[in-house]
Amino acid sequence: MSRQTIIAANWKMNGNLALVDTMTSKINSINFAENVKVVICPSSPYLVALSSKVSNEAINVGAQNISEYAKGAYTGEISADMLNEMSVNYAIVGHSERRSLFGESSAQVAQKVKAALANGITPLLCIGESEAERIAEQTETVLSAQLQPVIDEIGIESFKNVVIAYEPVWAIGTGKTASPEMAQETHKFIREFIAQHNAEIADGISLLYGGSVNAATSEELFAQTDIDGGLIGGASLKVDEFSQICSTSKGS
Repeated sequence: MSRQTIIAANWKMNGNLALVDTMTSKINSINFAENVKVVICPSSPYLVALSSKVSNEAINVGAQNISEYAKGAYTGEISADMLNEMSVNYAIVGHSERRSLFGESSAQVAQKVKAALANGITPLLCIGESEAERIAEQTETVLSAQLQPVIDEIGIESFKNVVIAYEPVWAIGTGKTASPEMAQETHKFIREFIAQHNAEIADGISLLYGGSVNAATSEELFAQTDIDGGLIGGASLKVDEFSQICSTSKGS
């Protein structure tokens, strides 16, 4: 089964209107294969500007967060309805920085995934282990514990509309990158874990790798059997480098 290739850019709390202009000018002109999608996730103040400048059908706008609540007294939060009004198609959910810095639990992450799906937004569900957990050989236990609450909340059938991004916490913003073999081994485990619940869903779900991915490492990582693209951090702020990463995606 041919899976969709997704290259997602997580700008985190970086970027500005000038980057929106230069990035869209560059990647709007790229001819992507039919099965390739690019998702750019700026900070929320730039979502409207980005939406207005995207002209390539392969390019989608994504948010870095989404509230599990529909509306109400939740200062600083952004709802699915608000994202829909800004033509947002994707939302990052469960990023390790949200889990560690803002105390989001896997149960809360599951609620956010549910809210996204209920409103036609594709969640980019992030999972990953710390360096200590990797050393202690707890990677599979940690990933299972992050995935199972989401499966319990939305049901395995709903995962046909979910993208999973594996980001080892020890490789995010550190310059460290999992070897292609290590990344493939973990992605294979994730796919097999999903297959325990539904083999067809597992075969069709897109699995992304994130963690200090750059133009030098992306091609070999994306060539792995169970890696269907990447969630790119720092390199996604560099127009030429991100364009090069996009060009290494399968089928492009």
